[in-house]
Amino acid sequence: MSTNKPIPASTPVDTTPYSNANGQNAPRIFVGLVVTFIGLFIFTIGSKPDWFGWDRSAVVGFVQIAVFLAGLALICLGGYISLLTLWSGQERTILADIGTRLVGTGYVIAVFAGLADVFGMGSQSFPQVPYFGPWQATGVLIGQGIIALGFLLFIPFFPHKVFRQS
Repeated sequence: MSTNKPIPASTPVDTTPYSNANGQNAPRIFVGLVVTFIGLFIFTIGSKPDWFGWDRSAVVGFVQIAVFLAGLALICLGGYISLLTLWSGQERTILADIGTRLVGTGYVIAVFAGLADVFGMGSQSFPQVPYFGPWQATGVLIGQGIIALGFLLFIPFFPHKVFRQS
């Protein structure tokens, strides 16, 4: 029988971290890795369509840029899901939180650099076809480097605590 009486503020609340060390993290890690590899495939289609025989133009156009940026987004999402799962049961460090923000910041830099012509900040003005030149490629590479640094900071460096059997 339940009553609608409020719970007193002095009632203790269990605040222990959720521990999932008995193998139940495997599906979440698997999903994260599948999303990462799908993103890698889409990124490869966007960046090197000639590997699949799908290259139809001599220049890198808007659709191709959008496809490899969508693939990069899936890589970031899948990596975040997988690495976040490794932190289950543990409080994340400040470096890990900085790492997650660096992943997002690196992606924003990559998107802005890749779509600079579309945003009106690139080397080609609007009436001309967007061009993915060396400056845009350098910006995307810098964004990817920041993403990689963020993932390195997000890795839990205490595997004996995360995977300990209790």
